[in-house]
Amino acid sequence: MGNREETAMQSREQPGWSPEPVAPGPDPHDVPMSWFNIVPNLPAPLPPARDPEDARGSRLEVQQRIRLDAMRAQDAATDSFLPIPERVRQELAGLGRPTPLLRARALEEYLDTPARIYLKREDVLPTGSFKLNSAVTQAYFAARQGVGTLVTETGAGQWGHAVAWAARRFGLHAIVFWAGVSARQKPGRHTVIEMLGAQVHQSPSELTAPGKALLRDGRHVLGSLGTAIGEAISYAADHPETRYISGSNLPHVLAHQTVIGQEVKTQLDALGETPDTLIACVGGGSNLGGLMGPFLADKAERGDGLLLLGAESAAAPRLTRGEWRYDHADPEGVTPLTKSYTLGRDYELPDTHVGGLRQHSGSSVVGVLRQQGLLDAVAYEEGEAFDTGRVVLRTEGMLIAPESCHAVRAAIEQAVRARETGVAKTIVACVSGNGALDLDGYTARFGGRAAHA
Repeated sequence: MGNREETAMQSREQPGWSPEPVAPGPDPHDVPMSWFNIVPNLPAPLPPARDPEDARGSRLEVQQRIRLDAMRAQDAATDSFLPIPERVRQELAGLGRPTPLLRARALEEYLDTPARIYLKREDVLPTGSFKLNSAVTQAYFAARQGVGTLVTETGAGQWGHAVAWAARRFGLHAIVFWAGVSARQKPGRHTVIEMLGAQVHQSPSELTAPGKALLRDGRHVLGSLGTAIGEAISYAADHPETRYISGSNLPHVLAHQTVIGQEVKTQLDALGETPDTLIACVGGGSNLGGLMGPFLADKAERGDGLLLLGAESAAAPRLTRGEWRYDHADPEGVTPLTKSYTLGRDYELPDTHVGGLRQHSGSSVVGVLRQQGLLDAVAYEEGEAFDTGRVVLRTEGMLIAPESCHAVRAAIEQAVRARETGVAKTIVACVSGNGALDLDGYTARFGGRAAHA
């Protein structure tokens, strides 16, 4: 490569670089003008976060200090719609929004069902998951606030990947604490995140007080989203030049993801369809809230005529087996107490390839929907999820993330029920992520058997 080419390549590696457009840029007119704010539209008040009664200081005060100003304002907002800044709408359009709503005809034929199955294709976004919808938004507000470094957690790595991408886009530095078991399972994604310039630490680590305590005591040594959350918050509290951002659970994150549900409403209207069932996998709850939030008025009007269904991992069955109570989101109690469905912070999560659903507690917003009877839930074993992924690959030609397999598994069960009853249903499932960087999990499930089963 000559000097001119080397100089050009070096200039393109600077933070925040983007190429000069060679054609008109993406048109944001199809991107929603506002985010839907789920909290004021819940059927019951959101239980407030609170401090535990101990001598370790206020967790709520720490949260106020380490979070972005705009995110705290969005969490406190009482309006049903929050305007999306024009720059963010342009960025979302550039990512490929609106994402496709695919009629899964080959899957329907395979199942011999009268049901119509639609898959919302969040897996086609640049990092392969829906997480970019919030990562780009939070990176934009961080840059406007003058923040230079973002620190966060990730479970399966989808959020960490998205934050690394968005940070690069806005000229920021990203530090990611990644649940250790998932980081080790996904070396390809680990490489991509670091190629984007992010600094990755497997959790639990020796870098923070919570991580050291867990390693010393031999607790949660596999790591989880909860251990990574505690470490990311602790790191931000010790480094005032950074700001902590979250990829799930919190109201502002769920609001950012409501572009998904708003698009689905528009796409179904254009097809003359009315959904009978909306399905999403559920860990922290952001893709579920993003899909279902804009349909809460429809649920209130139609009642049992619209089924809202969360599909979770049997390894972390919060909604199907957990308790509705206050708990910390991390095992060391770094976070404030929030009320939702929880397995308890001492619950030792098993080694699974479904890192995005591997969390002992979840969103208070999702918890209210479940507790008030608006949200149904099912849980699947890891093997069932990967078997579903193979079916989807063989019918629709797409390899989806193991988390998304839970949602499609539930959609298949609903479609089979429609076949048995002879009642056609319109089923929408959110394909939250791509499975290309989850091949180690598929290999562990099938090995050399995949071609012969």
